[in-house]
Amino acid sequence: MYAVEVSDHIMIAHSFKGEVFGPAQKLHGATFTVAVAFLSEKLDPNGIVVDIGCAIDVLKAMLGKVNYKNLDDMPEFKGVNTTTEWLTRWVFDQFAAAVKAGQLGREPREISAIRVTVGESPNARAWFEAPLW
Repeated sequence: MYAVEVSDHIMIAHSFKGEVFGPAQKLHGATFTVAVAFLSEKLDPNGIVVDIGCAIDVLKAMLGKVNYKNLDDMPEFKGVNTTTEWLTRWVFDQFAAAVKAGQLGREPREISAIRVTVGESPNARAWFEAPLW
């Protein structure tokens, strides 16, 4: 299996509901690293998994929706604990739509799966990986 990964970071604010979160129940800031890997069983005729430039452009545009924002104030996240784990799935869903729309310079069905890793510190990260088809 071949893979290409692109990454960036976001700075957000949010809070959590639930005693399990302790002091993180209060509004706090976070800087997350976000890495998205695209998996394919074979390279295309150009020898690539995806067009890295396209993948970076899609990542920057998608993360721009939440960068420097308070996620608690965003209507689409209302009532959601925007945990690191939850963010991995949100990013995955955004990229799955981009792949299926042909935005990554490759025939969509040739991309087998996506893996999203979100790091909340040098010591802790979460990921979500799933097939696209």
